[in-house]
Amino acid sequence: MKQSAFAADPQIQKHRWWILVAVCLFTFMSTLDGSIVNIALPVMSKSLAIPMNQAEWVVSIYLIVICALLLLFGKLGDKYGKIRIFKVGSLFFIIGSLLCGFNSGLAMLLGARVLQAVGAAMTMSTNNGIITEVFPFQERGRALGMIGSFVALGSIAGPGIGGLILAHLSWGYIFWINVPVGIIALILGQAILPKDVTTTDSPIDKLGAGLFAIVMVTLFAGVFVGQEIGFTKPAILALFAVALVAIIGFVMWELRIEQPILALHLFKNSRFSISILCAFLIFVVNFFFNVISPFYLENARGLAANYAGYALMTFPIVQVIVAPIAGSISDKIGPELLTFIGLVVISISQVGYLMSNLTTPLWLFMSFIGLVGLGNGIFQAPNNSIVMSSVAVKDLGVAGGINALARELGMVIGISVATTVLFSAMSQAAGYQVTAYLPAHPEIFIAGMRVAFSVALVICLIATVITGVRLLKRPTTAK
Repeated sequence: MKQSAFAADPQIQKHRWWILVAVCLFTFMSTLDGSIVNIALPVMSKSLAIPMNQAEWVVSIYLIVICALLLLFGKLGDKYGKIRIFKVGSLFFIIGSLLCGFNSGLAMLLGARVLQAVGAAMTMSTNNGIITEVFPFQERGRALGMIGSFVALGSIAGPGIGGLILAHLSWGYIFWINVPVGIIALILGQAILPKDVTTTDSPIDKLGAGLFAIVMVTLFAGVFVGQEIGFTKPAILALFAVALVAIIGFVMWELRIEQPILALHLFKNSRFSISILCAFLIFVVNFFFNVISPFYLENARGLAANYAGYALMTFPIVQVIVAPIAGSISDKIGPELLTFIGLVVISISQVGYLMSNLTTPLWLFMSFIGLVGLGNGIFQAPNNSIVMSSVAVKDLGVAGGINALARELGMVIGISVATTVLFSAMSQAAGYQVTAYLPAHPEIFIAGMRVAFSVALVICLIATVITGVRLLKRPTTAK
């Protein structure tokens, strides 16, 4: 892949690490806001005088809107400039965060979350593309590794940070914390982000964008509501039917149109498609852990929420340290070997999780948490590098949008599948329907946890085998 105009500009290269800081701050905040709210839901439910199932929409609507809009903003970034879209998204995110913190009722909160999600989608879909353009090829893996670190930190650190805020302040501050940090990042970005030079004049596929949004909204609304009322209800089946029709129409339309919203031709590149698939699978696996570990630490092992949060922080802290190092190594030796090693390490951690029980020493369980952070740190940066380096400069926005979409879909599907598998396995062990942790029967939870992490291990092994085959074929491909 050729160096971009940014990578050849000495003035931009002088500020490239500050550009990375500004991009990473918004990457961190936008991913953090997908997980930090969970721990505050009981408090918000009481404060807003709404039932818990309505409060859960504060989380769900954020994830659904992001998934629906990522591809559109990736394409808009290619057309109008990734930096312009990123800056506008940053502003939307800050305003949305400010409005979210006011206790003005559920409707106001959900509207503010939608605005916040629009801003998050704009920054998420363009961050990898900006960094790929700004950094020269020999430093790209390291820079993308930093973004991967902040994605991990944001997506997994939410419960710990949220718990610390709620211990001292009202729930509004879990959103307001974004405002000063966002303003600093916005000022920094305004000062150092260059003007876009890579734009296209291709038309926007409005019908494709609309159909894709319908797929995301109906599919995940069906998943989230179905978990509450049951998946066999007529309304849920109708949502899934609409999603199925929309996705068939979407694929047929995308194959016909010259400038599609989802560049399906990118998936003809095996390096790109394998890396996107593996990124998706690993985020599914990570969110099995994200869902189940709080039950294990707080309910089964009796840890206070703040101490459980500290234990869970082992994952992102290790990844933050390891990812830039893995990115630097990737720049020197190539990314394929590192992605395989990272997935092997993650697979080993899943074995550790499924063997854990009520008597497992907490230091040992924390070592498994650190191990999955190590594996993700080794895997994510080289994998991102493969994704972004295997497309033309004009497609960086779309590629970044697809990469972010794979991550968000992995989060949503990981949460959904993990809870479904966990409670189904617990119901099987109990002999009756179980939809929550049973304080009197921790052994039933352990049985469910083992089944859930067995499924996570299988998913991880699939990704490992796929990357292993790619690694074995690498000499032939290079030749």
